[in-house]
Amino acid sequence: MFDVIIVGGGAAGFYAGIHIAERAPHAKIAIFERGKNVLSKVKVSGGGRCNVTHGEFSPRELSTNYPRGERELLGPFHNYAPMDVMAFFEERGVPLKIEEDGRVFPQSDSSQSIIDCLVGEAERLGITILRNSSVKQFERNGEQWQVTTMNKHYHAKKLLLTTGSNSKIWEQLQAMGHTIVSPVPSLFTFNINDERIHGIQGISTYVSAEIPPKRTFSSDKAQLNLKSAKKEEPVLESEGPLLITHWGLSGPAILKLSAWGANILNKYNYAFRLNINWMPEYTTASMERLLRKIKEVEPKKTVLRTHAVELPRRLWAKLVHAARIKKDEKWADLTKEKLQNLAEQLTDSSFKVEGKSTFKEEFVTAGGVDLKEIDFRTFESKIIPNLYFAGEIINVDAITGGFNFQNAWTGAYLAAKAIASSK
Repeated sequence: MFDVIIVGGGAAGFYAGIHIAERAPHAKIAIFERGKNVLSKVKVSGGGRCNVTHGEFSPRELSTNYPRGERELLGPFHNYAPMDVMAFFEERGVPLKIEEDGRVFPQSDSSQSIIDCLVGEAERLGITILRNSSVKQFERNGEQWQVTTMNKHYHAKKLLLTTGSNSKIWEQLQAMGHTIVSPVPSLFTFNINDERIHGIQGISTYVSAEIPPKRTFSSDKAQLNLKSAKKEEPVLESEGPLLITHWGLSGPAILKLSAWGANILNKYNYAFRLNINWMPEYTTASMERLLRKIKEVEPKKTVLRTHAVELPRRLWAKLVHAARIKKDEKWADLTKEKLQNLAEQLTDSSFKVEGKSTFKEEFVTAGGVDLKEIDFRTFESKIIPNLYFAGEIINVDAITGGFNFQNAWTGAYLAAKAIASSK
């Protein structure tokens, strides 16, 4: 018989267990992990460095990084925020650092530092860790919970689920009366097969990106007919660094679109148009004016060799070629049409996206337990007493940068506080 059973041996599960044990030293706590290794997602986070959280200390600003959960997490972030998480690890001998982009990592640049800290604290506090213990069923048995693994029943007064995107757990919760928002991928990169980005993988540059309404691009013919039509408002838009990869486009600008557009892009079946402005400070018209000035000032120079704008040279060469400008063509010889073509390539490049790829190994899902059914003061179910949630099991997800972990830490802390203080 346990006081608390935590299902899920990830970041939220261990964090909650530790905080419960510290507040209620005599409580019997067990963490059930279905695999042989605990904290596997922590292990691969941030390319193996573990992006612990983000150095955004304003709860309001912090909450804006959550496409689902922005309103609900505002209160919790006032109670437990990145600074609290950083203090937790540093007080336990894991010094952290905030990098230029705001991401927080252990100074060791190794996720093992975080894993060793969490596992070490759990063991020190006497928490039972049951590996290879996949939970097959959980149900109310009078005032207690009965948790069933492959060949054994366990009992506890309170149950905390930190199982992430586990469809079997969601199915059981649905059968018990909870609403489950259908899961869809949230953080992913765009698969694009286009000559303009072939052979220049590794290039990164700051862009603005837009996804126009799907109907605008129902066919290539329709696209041509709409060239002179009034530009429609984009369905999604973002700004930030973009990374050209072997399979298409990635980087923060793309990942923001994938997170905020998780449900829309799923409906599109990941086939849609993407418009990139490689020079966000310019419109097509203002870029055309700039190019005309360059033509007047540098008439004898070849277009290809001119460093006309602040773009990586290999990308500039690709866009010049896409504008149908020959490699030995001089500025003086450019027709009005070619100047317009180049201005469009620089400020309104249209790409056909055909599929997605998981962002590194950091798979994040939108969907889960409906937020209306959770008390965000305690992360307890509003439907089933003594049932708590933390982490990605609920319908909360964030853009990349340590924000998904912060949701896990905050939810785990507040659930632990409520569990430890209740009778």
